[in-house]
Amino acid sequence: MKVLHLASALAIGISMLAGPGQAADKGTIGIAMPTKSSARWIADGNNMVKLFQAQGYKTDLQYAEDDIPNQLNQIENMITKGDKVLVIAAIDGTTLSNALANAAASGIKVIAYDRLIRDSANVDYYATFDNFKVGVIQANSLVNGLKQRFPGVHPWNVELFGGSPDDNNSGFFYNGAMSVLQPMIDKGDIKIVSGQMGMDKVGTLRWDGAVAQARMDNLLSAYYTTAHVNGVLSPYDGLSIGILSSLKGVGYGSGDLKMPVVTGQDAEIPSIKSIEAGEQYSTVFKDTRELAKVTVEMVNAMLSGGTVPVNDTKTYNNGVKVVPSYLLTPVLVDKTNYSKVLVDSGYYKADQLK
Repeated sequence: MKVLHLASALAIGISMLAGPGQAADKGTIGIAMPTKSSARWIADGNNMVKLFQAQGYKTDLQYAEDDIPNQLNQIENMITKGDKVLVIAAIDGTTLSNALANAAASGIKVIAYDRLIRDSANVDYYATFDNFKVGVIQANSLVNGLKQRFPGVHPWNVELFGGSPDDNNSGFFYNGAMSVLQPMIDKGDIKIVSGQMGMDKVGTLRWDGAVAQARMDNLLSAYYTTAHVNGVLSPYDGLSIGILSSLKGVGYGSGDLKMPVVTGQDAEIPSIKSIEAGEQYSTVFKDTRELAKVTVEMVNAMLSGGTVPVNDTKTYNNGVKVVPSYLLTPVLVDKTNYSKVLVDSGYYKADQLK
């Protein structure tokens, strides 16, 4: 009877390992997101939780609400709890070196998610979109919009906005855009009326739409009492909405005063509605579902000893090392294709855009 009981117990233990218990043994993935103030970060977090849990992992999803000490504390707690891998979208990509050293000492791997983490050798991989290409797409869309909306104007009066200076992506967005715009500025086809160029002049801390709106207000009052704005390079939808509010506040988009061409990024619902209404001209769609899939594939490969998927091993030097990366392709969205790209793909439901 004792032998039978032992055999039965062993059988139960084996069946538990083969069933739900096996999923629990895959461990917890720590996911550190910067803020819930942007819809895209909420989508990123939800997509990763869904996919990781489907693969049998537990998840520890934390939002730091753009508070750097808060994010550091969250990451340190994930390390203390023994999370297997950390997926981090950093608020400030230069502040995590000590935390990542602690992660490495505990044998915890790190994936930088969409924003490169700088000044640390303990960043194992980077999952993101082709950020230089994002800027190129934005600038090309801006130029196409200028040609379409202001065909007889020369030069076009344009103002430049950059992302948050502490976000490594901001420089890529700006440099990508300027690779298109600078030759046109040099040629005299585009005039930056304020003269404000370079990330030190045009950056917008924490991607704050209110800050962008206030700066646009100042530009309009200082440089456009007689001149007209034809276009604004905006790297993110949250800034675009603020910029548009400023422009509409002084009469753009009403009467004979045409709305300037304003770009964006992230295909957020308010901006898609603005594009529908003929205000914002375009945005850049980065499908967070695909980024989440790539991240899960990276984690699976790291933890199983497989080959981690990367397609770029040269571009992203974080100041200490070149971080092996997987770059996804961004997509231009404007009035001609937003329904096909966003609704037909299931990213949004048609009712959300009404």
